[in-house]
Amino acid sequence: MKRTPSARQLSQWDRRHVWHPFTQMQEWERDDPLIIERGRGSFVIDTAGRRYLDGTSSIWVNLHGHRHPALDRALKRQLDKIAHSTFLGLSNPPAIELARELIKIAPQGLTRVFYSDNGSTAVEVALKMAVQYWQQRHPEAGPKRSFLHLKLAYHGDTIGAVSIGNIDLFHARFKPLLFPTVEADPPHCYRCPLTLTYPSCNLACIDPVERLLKTRHRELAGFVIEPLVQAAAGMITHPPGYLKRIRELCTQYNVLLIADEVATGFGRTGKMFACQHEAVTPDLMAISKGMTGGYMPLAATLTTEEIYNAFLGTYEEFKTFFHGHSYTGNPLGCAVALENLRIFRRERTLSRLRPKLSALTTLLAPLARHPHVGDVRRVGLMVGIELVRDRPAKEPYPITARIGHRVAAEARRNGLLLRPLGNVIVLIPPLSVSLSELKRMVTIVRSAIETVTERWVDGTDETKPVGKRGHSSKRSRSPANDRSLKNEPGRLLSRGESRTSSPRPRRR
Repeated sequence: MKRTPSARQLSQWDRRHVWHPFTQMQEWERDDPLIIERGRGSFVIDTAGRRYLDGTSSIWVNLHGHRHPALDRALKRQLDKIAHSTFLGLSNPPAIELARELIKIAPQGLTRVFYSDNGSTAVEVALKMAVQYWQQRHPEAGPKRSFLHLKLAYHGDTIGAVSIGNIDLFHARFKPLLFPTVEADPPHCYRCPLTLTYPSCNLACIDPVERLLKTRHRELAGFVIEPLVQAAAGMITHPPGYLKRIRELCTQYNVLLIADEVATGFGRTGKMFACQHEAVTPDLMAISKGMTGGYMPLAATLTTEEIYNAFLGTYEEFKTFFHGHSYTGNPLGCAVALENLRIFRRERTLSRLRPKLSALTTLLAPLARHPHVGDVRRVGLMVGIELVRDRPAKEPYPITARIGHRVAAEARRNGLLLRPLGNVIVLIPPLSVSLSELKRMVTIVRSAIETVTERWVDGTDETKPVGKRGHSSKRSRSPANDRSLKNEPGRLLSRGESRTSSPRPRRR
């Protein structure tokens, strides 16, 4: 019988053979990696048996907790039938049933489902569909081979998705590979590029977008947008009414609206899809991440019958959408995704989420007044806490301070896993998180922010080295006995709401 590798052996092999995404491997190789072996509910468990609250939902994919019995059973049932067969020229029951169920819950008017493997590919599919649609359905509308998108956008890591992205840290070095696009400033209320204040601004950030659509619509195949939340940009939340107005303008100027719901879909914002907050139906919608409840890689691009019809014709017309993946419509992924949707219905996931969202507002309120917290942004269970060196001036910490990284390291020592975005602390718990677990998460985040920012101010900003499997050699102050959240009053501002009572200036 083959012996199971020890944790030490796995650690050595990882450092010797593995290349991790979005990770500076020179730093990674200095420490023992945290190796997650098991999970249960809101917790993941490492090879030493230590438990950590999963504060990122395993990078925004887990919905109903780890090892949900129904999802486990669905995967095993399908495995007893077949793991995979091609979707090119064939079909399979789980993929057919899932497509029907997705259309039932999607924004009204989306009627067709095209499967792929992940969020990047779902967006890539939407881009190619949009360009081919205009060529085949309305060639008189113009060349329409470019796309409008927001600055600070992140839509994935394939070349097409990177072309409509705008995070220089990720994308700048690949610019020679990308196709040209049109960019507009995002509706970033905390760091408004127009130096205005919501709601007195009357959504002035829409005006530059309208000018671009008016003058360049003949070249624009689509406007790609993350509805309500620009997630990887630092959880930038859009003011109420912005998305609905964008939909109206795209219709007016004959430009397809492409909604990237990869991060915001499947309940993250409090509704099944973010577009449904403003009763918006996009022309194409990319989904992935929570689609299988965090169990299997699977994605889809949903679109309208109008777009689908543009691809119909005789064989020799070559109107076919020549795009596909080896694992398109994978039966295992589709079977577990189907069960994921059944759990939403059976466990009333969205309605049971409401008291948690209310509690989260109360729990986060004290952080909104912390001297080194510039902004607390939230839609549903998607939270971004922007840390600043100087709150009145909104001055960010220097990149060398690595404040977000230090806060995440401190939180890890106290049993919470986070993945920051620069100076923005991101908290995205599973939808199934309990009220007590949610309170524990926020308490740890608050304690970690206080500890790290105090060290910085005091000039003792060196984070204690993380020892094996994420625990420091010295005992950290644990937030377990922190009672301050219980009695501290305050209210978290809602999406798009301004702090008009604050005397600090709105300028950057």
